[in-house]
Amino acid sequence: MSALNSTTLSTPAEKILSVLQTNGYKHFSGVPCSLLKGLFALLEQSDASTMRYIPAVREDAAIGVASGFAIAGHKSVVLMQNSGLGYSLNVLTSFNMIYDLPVMLLISWRGAYEHDAVEHDIIGDRLTPLLDAVDIPYIELETHKVEQSVIKAIEQMECTQKPVAILIKDEV
Repeated sequence: MSALNSTTLSTPAEKILSVLQTNGYKHFSGVPCSLLKGLFALLEQSDASTMRYIPAVREDAAIGVASGFAIAGHKSVVLMQNSGLGYSLNVLTSFNMIYDLPVMLLISWRGAYEHDAVEHDIIGDRLTPLLDAVDIPYIELETHKVEQSVIKAIEQMECTQKPVAILIKDEV
C-alpha cells in the first residue's frame, strides 16, 4: 500500500494514518487489539517505504521501539489496548517523560462504554485519571472529526515534546 490518498479516504483508520503520514509519522509499533484492527490491517499491508510497522509482543516493548525511532529523529506511533498502558507506565514515566522523547500513543479504550468484557472494567473506568496522574495529555478521538482530533494531538505533542495519547473508544 502506498501513501494514502486523502481524497478517497472513507474509514477512520485511513483518516488517522493519512493525517499521521502527512505530518511525518512513518514508524509504528504495537500490540494488536480488535478495536484497532483497521489500523493494524492498513499497517500490515503498507509499503515499508511509506510506513514502517514493527509488531511487538508487549506494549512496553513497542514503546521501546518507538522511542528508538524518536532518538534517531523519526516521528513514531505506538498502538495499544488500554490494559497495556500498565506495562508501559514505567517506560513512559522514567524514560520518555524525563528525556522529552515524544511518541504518539493510539490507545483503544476498552471498557469505555461499560459493556465490554469484565477484564476491561477497572482500567476502562480509570483510564483518564491514570493518564492525568502521570501527566500524559490525551485527546478522545471524535469519529466525526477524526482529522481534527489527530491534528490536535500532534500539535500538543510537538509543543511539549512528550508523549500524547489519542483514546479510541470505537472500532477503527
